[in-house]
Amino acid sequence: MDRIIVNSSNLVSVGYNKEVQALEVEFQSGNTYQYLDVPESVYQGLMIAASKGEYFHDNILKEYDFVEV
Repeated sequence: MDRIIVNSSNLVSVGYNKEVQALEVEFQSGNTYQYLDVPESVYQGLMIAASKGEYFHDNILKEYDFVEV
């Protein structure tokens, strides 16, 4: 999945596959996770958020199942 580099102290890059609703997030730690069944509106919200780390924490972290990639 192609990811876009983002300006964040916690996140490095973010990608989204709308066909399967998978959100892929690479963290500063080096770990990368795919979050499953994430609506495109949540991805769009993350991409326009002033604080991507805060948006991720508040709207994605505990809301969606994930796998490490």
